[in-house]
Amino acid sequence: MNHLALVLSLACFSTNPDCYDVVVYGGTSAGVTAAIQTARQGKSVVLIEPTQHLGGLTSSGLGETDAGRAQFIGGLSREFYKRIKSHYDDDAAWKQQRKQDYGQYRPKENAMWKFEPHVAEKVFDQMVSAYPIKVVKGKQLDPEGVIIVAGDWRHNNRIGSIRMTDGTEYCGKMFIDATYEGDLMAASGVQYTVGREGNAQYGELYNGVQKYNEPRYQLTAPLPAAYTFTQFIKKVDPYITPGVPSSGLLPGINAKSQKTGDGDKMVQAYCFRTCLTDDPQNRVPFEKPEGYDELEYELLLRNFEAGDHRLPLWILPMPNRKADTNNRFAFSLDYMGRNHNYPEASAEERKKIIEDHKRFQKGLMWTLANHPRVPEKIRKEVSRWGLAKDEFVDNGNWPYQIYVREGRRMISDYVITQHDCFRKRIVDDPVGMGSYQMDSHNCQRFVTDEGYVQNEGEFAVDPGGPYLISYRAIVPRKASTENLVVPVALSASHVAYGSIRMEPVFMILGQSAASAAVQALDDGVALQDLDYSKLRQRLQQDGQLLELPEVKEIAAK
Repeated sequence: MNHLALVLSLACFSTNPDCYDVVVYGGTSAGVTAAIQTARQGKSVVLIEPTQHLGGLTSSGLGETDAGRAQFIGGLSREFYKRIKSHYDDDAAWKQQRKQDYGQYRPKENAMWKFEPHVAEKVFDQMVSAYPIKVVKGKQLDPEGVIIVAGDWRHNNRIGSIRMTDGTEYCGKMFIDATYEGDLMAASGVQYTVGREGNAQYGELYNGVQKYNEPRYQLTAPLPAAYTFTQFIKKVDPYITPGVPSSGLLPGINAKSQKTGDGDKMVQAYCFRTCLTDDPQNRVPFEKPEGYDELEYELLLRNFEAGDHRLPLWILPMPNRKADTNNRFAFSLDYMGRNHNYPEASAEERKKIIEDHKRFQKGLMWTLANHPRVPEKIRKEVSRWGLAKDEFVDNGNWPYQIYVREGRRMISDYVITQHDCFRKRIVDDPVGMGSYQMDSHNCQRFVTDEGYVQNEGEFAVDPGGPYLISYRAIVPRKASTENLVVPVALSASHVAYGSIRMEPVFMILGQSAASAAVQALDDGVALQDLDYSKLRQRLQQDGQLLELPEVKEIAAK
């Protein structure tokens, strides 16, 4: 055993009984695959999740999987979706609908990408329970609870243990931060960023402020749909008293915006991916929430009255007469501009932000179903739906987690950017692939020079094929810490993260993170110094896909 391995062992010596080879903080889909991969390699592992449920967004309503090019999803990630398919192959899984009546059930395929929330959680629980994984639920990291073990002249600092807010400590030799927010990473002193870089920082085209109606560079043909899909297509007044600026702006609107391409600290909007049903026997009607404020929905109502009668909801069919829901058109589920403080907020502040989002979204659904200023056709359609009675049964049928589309993002020795997604740069140390479009929801509303409201921040640009994700982007700089892997809040620009941030990719990176942690532990080296060729062999042995097909790079014009 070399010096580093010895010191790491001593750091976890038996003064604390809760010591493990690998400590995984965050029971997201990435955290689950990380824990399973660790256990499969014969190491002790604890999986700590602040809520009472595993799976992150995958088991919290996001049943419409953003798979991108699904053929490039391998390893444990692929295994999860194959298990989903096996579940729905059984006729007993279909309680509200026959499987032959669900148009997206394809019997000849070996994986399924659309599912009910409780099915996803069941599959995750089954996968975890097959291994000797210590699962701890309901414990939150103390922001000052990372205990650093000082290095000697040959070794930098590393984490020895982490403390929860209730005082419980878990010591480990390796740590994995699988949270959407990057909480363990931040508490460990690792450098990170929040918000949007300016285009100039990394030579990108789609970062920073994105005003759809301003002249801009396009990589291929202009994509007007990508920039008007969630925009106001009618002229809508932004002031409390229409036409009277002195009356003040309606909630959530900024007086002005920076110019296109400028960076800021804004974060793309969050929402809940509620699970709805149109089955009367399983439907819970939408109710007006306590604290409902009609002024929050005045823009929605004015937009209808201006002539935009589109249904402002994605209602995405899931098995058993259920639906995943998402933001659509000018005013929808995204509570725009109200989440900018969330990534760095305290637990109490986050709780308030989450409750505010919940109140807004419940109020929106009630408004769409009941308000007399909503077109009758839309009221009738929305009223057909309600929360699924058999989902999230211990949480009032409401998703367990808000959709944190972007939180903190690490800044490491390698930052994945638009250039990686377009294969203008191809790394030699991949730990997985992404392929989904570079995608951001809007970040804010502002008043145009003409005096009308407009949304800002959305882009949707297809990379044209898969791309490689560098190992260096999931480990911090060595000077920060030698035994932490960050597969979710990884090192990427806002643009690139918009493609990487998909649940199948998080599962891929969670598995790769665990493989790296175990290898570094076995070899007695810092994560930054491990033999990548050996890691690559292990990843491919476990079904990870690391070889690009013949796909041309997309050159910026």
